[in-house]
Amino acid sequence: MLPHERPPLPPADLNRINPAIWPRTSGRADGALTIGGVDVRDLARDHGTPLFVLDEHDVRSRMRDYATAFAGSDVHYAGKAFLCKEVVRWLAEEGLGLDVASGGELAVALSVGFPPERVTMHGNNKSVAELTRALEAGVGHIVVDSFEEIARLGFLADKHGKRPKVMIRVTTGVEAHTHEFIATAHDDQKFGLSLGSGAAAEAAHRILEMPSLELVGLHSHIGSQIVDTAGFEVAARRLATLLVQIKDQHGVVLPELDLGGGYGIAYVDDDEAPDIKRIADGLSEIVTKVCADAGLPVPRLTVEPGRTIVGPGGVTLYEVGTVKDVEGLRTYVSVDGGMSDNVRTALYGAEYTTVLASRDSQAEPMLSRVVGKHCESGDIIVRDCFLPADLAPGDLLAVGATGAYCRSLASNYNYLPRPAVVAVRDGQARVIVRGETEDDLLRGQL
Repeated sequence: MLPHERPPLPPADLNRINPAIWPRTSGRADGALTIGGVDVRDLARDHGTPLFVLDEHDVRSRMRDYATAFAGSDVHYAGKAFLCKEVVRWLAEEGLGLDVASGGELAVALSVGFPPERVTMHGNNKSVAELTRALEAGVGHIVVDSFEEIARLGFLADKHGKRPKVMIRVTTGVEAHTHEFIATAHDDQKFGLSLGSGAAAEAAHRILEMPSLELVGLHSHIGSQIVDTAGFEVAARRLATLLVQIKDQHGVVLPELDLGGGYGIAYVDDDEAPDIKRIADGLSEIVTKVCADAGLPVPRLTVEPGRTIVGPGGVTLYEVGTVKDVEGLRTYVSVDGGMSDNVRTALYGAEYTTVLASRDSQAEPMLSRVVGKHCESGDIIVRDCFLPADLAPGDLLAVGATGAYCRSLASNYNYLPRPAVVAVRDGQARVIVRGETEDDLLRGQL
């Protein structure tokens, strides 16, 4: 450990399952972690490790929490967090909408008959093929991101005899207090049209001149892992100035406002997870007040949660392979996965909570670093944590809050197959995404 680094303090109980971090049905039975009434030792035996475990009750209950908290508004799940056919079925049954950011994500939704009118199409570089498919499917909204896309979509809509509902993605200049790679509303980045430069106003002018496009609102997304509404209030006020400008210049009152998502979750004990009802009430109050101040009718609000719906309900199981003590520093615990199934630590410096999952232990805590099996020094899953000093090869570790942006960012680096995803509920487990095999890795090679 470097001299300027301060080691974390060990938790009072290494066996504790913090309900703010782990799935709502988590607990311990016979010393082992259980999720959805299923023992993780049985999951590892039946499906192997690494393994993504998704608590269906947890995810569905969070969908319902959003639907209740934002009653009267539209809740669209951000599919980039994690998307598969089964999750789309849950969304359909719970009455939420869906945001997709590519033709592939749209294909997943359409493959199970998800209502296309409840889909919003995002993306900073949508291809002709993607836009054409969105038009043919009849998606509810397309969020345009550039002047080129406005022209492209207008041409395609006219060609196919469609008139899609369009929103403008506006970069409002709001600085979200988060990692620079997940802050998305400042001007110097790839998304959206700048409010400050006048590009967003020009985009509205161009769309309103096109009879094949219906401009219905503005869209803003200020970043990810945000725990308060302060940034959203600033963004809403700046969007209101553009709404007024469009009304004054074109005589058009836009009926919709999408403030995006990005709400945070707890990954470690010190993290604060915002209360969804408080967020909903805060955003509603902000939009109402901002519009009243601007002399505008209150538009229909849309929000786009992803991480807060699927993140806490996901757990990754690993098997310990090597336990290596580096004297005077820490113990390195190597597991059978790594940055191919969770790149967030390497990409963002993300923090996680991990526990010994196959048994409990009363051993002394040891300062540990959980690392993967890839040929990279940065292949770290949990940078600093405490694990029992009697940890041994063959033990199972569980890493909490991995439901979002882990399987969806997974890769085949070093030719590791991507793990399966298993849904658990009421004591039963079923595979919802099949794990890859070596044959899958070689398929397509000539």
